[in-house]
Amino acid sequence: MLKFYFHPSPNPMKTALLLEELQTPFELIAVDTFKGEQHQPEFLKINPNAKVPAIDDDGVVVFDSHAILFYLAAKHGRFVPATAKEHAQMLSWLQFVATGLSPFSGQAVHFLHHAPEALPYARNRYLKEVERHYRVLDNRLAQSKYLAGDDYSIADMALWGWANFAGYILGEKGLTDYPNVKRVVDEISARPAAARAQALKEKLTLKAGFDEETRRALFPQNAEIAA
Repeated sequence: MLKFYFHPSPNPMKTALLLEELQTPFELIAVDTFKGEQHQPEFLKINPNAKVPAIDDDGVVVFDSHAILFYLAAKHGRFVPATAKEHAQMLSWLQFVATGLSPFSGQAVHFLHHAPEALPYARNRYLKEVERHYRVLDNRLAQSKYLAGDDYSIADMALWGWANFAGYILGEKGLTDYPNVKRVVDEISARPAAARAQALKEKLTLKAGFDEETRRALFPQNAEIAA
């Protein structure tokens, strides 16, 4: 059975959504990143980059959320457009989220909520880049039902992973400035698979508090500064 290494944060949620859409059986394995379990030797054998998600599909190990999305969609022949044109669009937007929205969102969260000191330049830099990426996505979705075209694909699942947490970066207004993105995110969130993906965290007992242990686990490179 496929093993799914999981913590309920944006990137693992992309994989959770696809697994639930596919309704393929899997064993849920918690990796409590707030406790630093991602740095344990047994997990580093799965992902040497010490990040979730990762999967072990009967001996085939895949890490990085977008690699997993593409691997599973290709294996099952679902949520990947069949035409060359839409397939190319799917790849382009999947990578746009992978190399743009995802890392800029992660950095925005860090500097807005977790940096040891307020750095106005960094906060502005990453917040404005997140907003710019959402504008690009919103313009695309004003012209197209989904990112790849007429059909729901793994590119939309990748968008949902971070956009579902947009309020943590953008504040109470959330996605209201990006109505076309909000339309797609709300539609995906209403799907039964998304509800099942969200419910996965209820099956686990994970650390919730963000304390010094968690800071060391998530940002181990900062220990050099403290020293």
